[in-house]
Amino acid sequence: MKLIKVNQTSLILAMGLFSIAAMAGDHGKHDSHDEHQMSGEACNGYGPQTPRDIDNLAGVNKRVFTFAPAASELNLCNIHFHKNAEHKAAAFSIYAGEGDGHGYESGYQCGMSKALNKAELMPTKESICDSSHGNLKPGDTIEVHWVHTSCDIKPGKGLGSCVSDACANPDLRVETQVFTLVNDKSALNFNELTYDGHKANGLHQAKALPTGTGKPVEFLGSTTGPSYSEQQCSPYQVTWSVRPDCAKVDINSVGEWCKGNAFEEDHAHGVRKLVVNPKLLSVIK
Repeated sequence: MKLIKVNQTSLILAMGLFSIAAMAGDHGKHDSHDEHQMSGEACNGYGPQTPRDIDNLAGVNKRVFTFAPAASELNLCNIHFHKNAEHKAAAFSIYAGEGDGHGYESGYQCGMSKALNKAELMPTKESICDSSHGNLKPGDTIEVHWVHTSCDIKPGKGLGSCVSDACANPDLRVETQVFTLVNDKSALNFNELTYDGHKANGLHQAKALPTGTGKPVEFLGSTTGPSYSEQQCSPYQVTWSVRPDCAKVDINSVGEWCKGNAFEEDHAHGVRKLVVNPKLLSVIK
């Protein structure tokens, strides 16, 4: 079973919420976060939701759909990132707090971000990926989403590029990596993990996807974004592939990408709160 059939405009509006995600937590603050999530009556009749704690394999949501093919068998349609991690794992479990109530300054941060040296934390020469919600600084955490679709499309602005009039019900897969930003040119270069018109076997692909950060945890979920919650669920069906370990990336390379890319992305997006109700989670096998 694939994504619920809808018209392209509706899908774009809902999937646009992808481009608004990230999270951070310590154990004391994490408790109040979970209590907030459990308040109110949970959605009924919806499929599994995202984001989640990928170290918790439990889930009792009964809506099952087919896992999307591997990213190498799909077209890359969008790359975007969120300040702080939407998902949670042992390596990114420092809760950033409730934020501004609109998905910003919440989420989870990498543990390694609290053990950086002075050189890695040196302020950048210019402001990085500015927006009305602030900019990025060394020591920040970001979660990057490489979105892939079964549609025959060309990557472009927004998640509307993942669908077309001829393909409104695609298989969707999101490859995910959480990074700590460092002011260090010897760290990973983000531009080596982006698109720039790259193709492989006739498919639009990132030049590379992250490796060395653990076997990705694969599960069935939904679109994300702060407009959704455990009381206001997303109806869309997405296969997620989330790497469990953080990696360091040079903040200057992220800044260069923000200055110009095929997706017209220029800033970090906000986050949806962690989904903790097992009735809204798929089982991870």
